[in-house]
Amino acid sequence: MASVAGYGWLMQHYGVEPVQPLPVRSEIGGSRASHGGGKDADGRREVYPEAYRPEDSPAGHLAFALKREGVHLECLARLFRQPDWRLVLMQWLAREPSGAYVRRACFLYEWLMPEPLPVSGVSAGNYVDALDAGRCIVGQAVNRPRWRVRDNLPGTRDWCPSVRRVEAVQQAERYDFDAQLAGLEADFGIDLLQRSAVWLTVRESRASFLIEREQEREDRIRRFAAVMERDCGRLPEPLAPATLARLQRDILGDTALVYGVRRSPVYVGHPVRYEPVVDYIAPHWDEVPALLAGLATMLERTHAAAPIVRAALASFGFVYVHPMADGNGRISRFLINDVLRRDQALPAPLILPVSATITNSTRHRAAYDAVLERFSRPLMRAYADRYAFVETATASDGIEYNLQFDAYDDALPAWRYPDLTAHVIYLADLIDETLRVEMRTEAGFLRANDAARTAIKAFLEAPDPDLDGIIRSVRQNGHALSNALLKRYPLLAERPDVGERVIEAVRTAFAGK
Repeated sequence: MASVAGYGWLMQHYGVEPVQPLPVRSEIGGSRASHGGGKDADGRREVYPEAYRPEDSPAGHLAFALKREGVHLECLARLFRQPDWRLVLMQWLAREPSGAYVRRACFLYEWLMPEPLPVSGVSAGNYVDALDAGRCIVGQAVNRPRWRVRDNLPGTRDWCPSVRRVEAVQQAERYDFDAQLAGLEADFGIDLLQRSAVWLTVRESRASFLIEREQEREDRIRRFAAVMERDCGRLPEPLAPATLARLQRDILGDTALVYGVRRSPVYVGHPVRYEPVVDYIAPHWDEVPALLAGLATMLERTHAAAPIVRAALASFGFVYVHPMADGNGRISRFLINDVLRRDQALPAPLILPVSATITNSTRHRAAYDAVLERFSRPLMRAYADRYAFVETATASDGIEYNLQFDAYDDALPAWRYPDLTAHVIYLADLIDETLRVEMRTEAGFLRANDAARTAIKAFLEAPDPDLDGIIRSVRQNGHALSNALLKRYPLLAERPDVGERVIEAVRTAFAGK
């Protein structure tokens, strides 16, 4: 009969279950085989023959896990909280003082835990990587002599994401922005692309508010567009609390209840029959500064990683930390363009209207919600009975709240060490769709509008804004002149032949659009 190995054995042995499911479960028994696993290789079951069975001990199964299943930081953080792990590691170290896996285990223990092991470290053994760069995204390596380990973790103890380099992630790493942009320029010309950049910025702003269900506020839309145009890729420390407070104020205006990093509980939810349903609870406010600092360090340590990977980590990491009382979603989507601009994947003044892609169909919106739920659903499932709505209180930042959550400490490893593999894959697909469809659609619209203007100017004198209004009205009215248009421009009513020529010019220019 097959028996579990690696992290699965350790979880059973210690009665520990991480919030985020293990991407792979290992079994001993039968022939070597691999089962399951989708695009992001989640939910795989790996079967190994009897010869692979590890020593039936915590040290034996941890060595197996590090070798064959990789580093699962949340699971390790929960395991290492168990009181006997210090003894397990010291006994293992005494048996194998220069072993690669025990040195990695000791390094990870001290990296995750507040107190070091009561040993002097090691003096022998070749340096080994903390993470396998072939299996996951890593940061800039720093030698740690105490365990002769190269610390290439992409973040800090306070916040460190995991991204497994499955095939879809490797494709995202290879994504060729230059080729896509060159194709757009060849098809539409640089002048048209630069002109479309202005409207794309506004469109991104409008769609970002649509995601937040606040699309009706034109002043906010223009304000966010101005922030995108002015600040993307230009702020020296985009994740510094002072910078975030400024971004929040510039986006929300002067009428928000509170600005800056929150000092109060926050959750994401929706009402059902007037009762609140909690979809996600964010970390305790006392942890937010350290989590933000970890996010910022991640951007420093992963400077050599692919732009799409870094943009996904910054954006979705920010969403899950949820450091502000309001404006988190908009800032998170700002960070996508900000990182792409910093990494020179996207030249100024172009803005990718990723929010527009999200909102342009039910399918895209559902995919966005689904990737957010990859983290939020397991979290809420794990702590479904640990929150309640109680009597309203006022936090130190002035926010009134009635959410009580009593599992902040237990949930902290999940918030600190999210697996964002699926998020990288999602953002890569979203960016590709934006470049291939959204930007081409906008550039095509401008080219058609220019053609309609030029055709109409051949027989009618009018300023460009008036012509744009006429063109828009004709298109919206099913290629006919509306009564409102005829009333505003009497010439079109007095000269039916001119009106017919206008309609034909618009129809021809926008044929197929």
